[in-house]
Amino acid sequence: MINPHLLDELTERGLVAQNSDPAALASHLATPRTVYCGFDPTAGSLHIGHLVPLLMLRRFQLAGHTPVALVGGATGLIGDPSFKATERSLNSSDTVQGWVASLSAQVKALLPADGSLSAPQLVNNGDWMGQMSALDFLRDIGKHFSVNAMLARESVRQRLARPDQGISFTEFSYALLQSYDFAVLHQRLGCTLQIGGNDQWGNITSGMDLTRRLHQAQVHGMTLPLITKADGTKFGKTEGGAVWLDPALTSPYAFYQFWLGTADEDVYRFLRYYSFMSLSEIDELEVEDAQRQGRKQAQQVLANELTELVHGKAALAAVQRISELLFSGDVARLGESDLAQLAQDGMPSSTVSGEIDLVSLLVESGLANSKRIARELLAAGAISLNGAIRQDEQLAAEDRLFDRYLLLRRGKKQYQLVAWVD
Repeated sequence: MINPHLLDELTERGLVAQNSDPAALASHLATPRTVYCGFDPTAGSLHIGHLVPLLMLRRFQLAGHTPVALVGGATGLIGDPSFKATERSLNSSDTVQGWVASLSAQVKALLPADGSLSAPQLVNNGDWMGQMSALDFLRDIGKHFSVNAMLARESVRQRLARPDQGISFTEFSYALLQSYDFAVLHQRLGCTLQIGGNDQWGNITSGMDLTRRLHQAQVHGMTLPLITKADGTKFGKTEGGAVWLDPALTSPYAFYQFWLGTADEDVYRFLRYYSFMSLSEIDELEVEDAQRQGRKQAQQVLANELTELVHGKAALAAVQRISELLFSGDVARLGESDLAQLAQDGMPSSTVSGEIDLVSLLVESGLANSKRIARELLAAGAISLNGAIRQDEQLAAEDRLFDRYLLLRRGKKQYQLVAWVD
């Protein structure tokens, strides 16, 4: 059943940055429509910056429309220059196709088929771009684009203003490729709305214009805001880089901890962007948190919602168990897979080999600046090993969990996971 209030709800959530014609789009969405968003394979995984548009497709699906996710097997070979300061490095065809497969699997997991909803569709623009010759592209598509108008686009002007960089014809032509996607998807699947990040507005409007010229059809475009933190900085990065959706790149534990670390000034806005909680539920939580003494609950709710959404219920249960055991100090109950997850990127970790005493290990791991300080910490009972206070300087093989790991803690919060390598 169509949700007639979808556009109003998206606007209230802060999820609409630009819209080709709000009144016309609201009327258009009164009946079932097909909506698409594109994702270029610039790495082997999506990251949390991709989550908002992916979840937007899911919101349209829940509102009674058909979502289409496009993975750019062709456009990924070129690279979108939109508001990039420098020319992208081109990746090989084999690399891009491998990334296409990885991203496609992630998209399918986040846009599940549901018998009561319109089935999501996954497409690859390499399927139609790869069959087009350069002459056909220039004659049939290029003739509809004004170079004057393309040069006037802000993303292009910024690059032209940098004489040390400029813009290649390859990247300059990217807008034509994305525009043609919209025209093809309108013809093949009846797509009448494209969504994307706000940096895609120029590409989206070009696609609308090309679809009108080629198929005499009125279609629509809408962009989502750039997600920033309260201090104005870009959201989605940590000291280690992007927060990936692939658990092999960002472990579920690290993913969970990232959301737990959301600032109070951002958390309710991020719940509106990223969660499927109703607006009234989020407002109620904000009121309760304002009246609550001590730690707010919103970060926990956000971490739970997003970890389960991306990694599933079992992964959420595992990271909650790990967090609880670390907080309580009962680390002896951590399983080998839990420790491996922490070693991946969940907490500071280091590797050692051969025999070593605890004093030297504290120094090598960075928990102590010198052997003198290490001994003072041990004598003061400030060091725990596998959850138990340790004052003895000697280590034995039986101290290692699963014959490999030691979990050190200085004070209450400074952890270091040590793994033995052969």
